[in-house]
Amino acid sequence: MADAKQQTHIILVHGAGHGAWCWYKLKPLLEAAGHRVTALDLAASGTDKRTLEELHTFADYSQPLLELMASIPPEEKVVLVGHSLGGMNLAFAMDMFPEKIKVAVFVAAVMPDSIHKPSYVLDQSVGTKTAEEWLDNKFIPFGSPEENLIAVHLGPNYISSKLYNLCSPEDVALANMLARPCCTFLQDLSNKSPFSKEGFGSVKRVFIVCPEDQTIPPSFQRWQIENTGVDQVKEIENADHMPMLSKPRELCHCLLEIANYYA
Repeated sequence: MADAKQQTHIILVHGAGHGAWCWYKLKPLLEAAGHRVTALDLAASGTDKRTLEELHTFADYSQPLLELMASIPPEEKVVLVGHSLGGMNLAFAMDMFPEKIKVAVFVAAVMPDSIHKPSYVLDQSVGTKTAEEWLDNKFIPFGSPEENLIAVHLGPNYISSKLYNLCSPEDVALANMLARPCCTFLQDLSNKSPFSKEGFGSVKRVFIVCPEDQTIPPSFQRWQIENTGVDQVKEIENADHMPMLSKPRELCHCLLEIANYYA
């Protein structure tokens, strides 16, 4: 157990279509090690009562995280952990609240830079996938035509073979029951200026590579590391895209090492 002085506030940010529920194995492990842990639902995700149709921008989607960060007192510094698309939510928080963050941890995540528009890394990743690679995902337009918003409904085959390929059947079933439609808000991100070097660029960054990831391939994970630059790289052997479910103890060990190093 960490003593009170060593206790770190760890904030867990889920990926697209998911919610705080996906951290259910990891959260108690981190708490058992003596840390305070917040797993939140982003807007229109998990148990958040908003619908996707009520959101218009990536900032709207990130609002629960940004409100949480605004509520944190100046003397409290947090460890921010973002998974998958959650890395983009981290970048928004890093740019706005750099002084409140000890380190930002990107777990098989989207990681933008401070040179290109925020949409750049998504264009390099999502934009290069063929229709066949999306399997049974469904893409449904919503909102006004000018906003060019697309809701993504994760299909059972995509969940089991691309996202949860090394997870238990129980976790696959959970995802099929709880996953909600999601959106990358790509046009909104393409209209924004790059994240600032003074904000986003000033925060310590760690990337956790998942080598069996079928959604964000390890080659792309490593390209992002080279493109953006990080302070530290870790790797979880035999981890798929959902290490909090397929390798929770190994991910916990990584995060405890990071929290201790940057304490």
